[in-house]
Amino acid sequence: MNVDAVWREHLDRQAITDLIHAYCWHFDMNEPVALAALLTLDACVDYGPEFPDLQGREAIGQAVAKGLETLFAATSHHVSNIRITLDGPDEARSDCYLYAWHRYRDGRPESELWGRYHHRFRRTPDGWRIAGLVLKAAGARDFHRSVMHPIGRRD
Repeated sequence: MNVDAVWREHLDRQAITDLIHAYCWHFDMNEPVALAALLTLDACVDYGPEFPDLQGREAIGQAVAKGLETLFAATSHHVSNIRITLDGPDEARSDCYLYAWHRYRDGRPESELWGRYHHRFRRTPDGWRIAGLVLKAAGARDFHRSVMHPIGRRD
């Protein structure tokens, strides 16, 4: 691998990592329009089997806005252990660990979720964008949904 290719890969990995962090930031700051701008126009988000898949930037932005307005009074999303695989010059995927805390508007107990985000990314004229996201859970406490995709841990 030549120096230019190594440098480009480094820059791509950092841009994708920054994108994952920006998704969490905008969710926690109640900025659904800014969050939606991080997605491709045809993005698909799967938050779990109790919630229908969201198709397209506009639908995802609207669903996040509704959740932030009606369900969540505050959230705090933390990601770590980010692993990125570059699938050519303009496609990538990643998985990362997730810890998410939620305060609800209706006064129910605060919840915690431990899990993973599985992402697909596409390079666009505006830079890297999220093309797909699947949320998988390892465990939860007082979370508002009882059925989640499992992380796939071997027994």
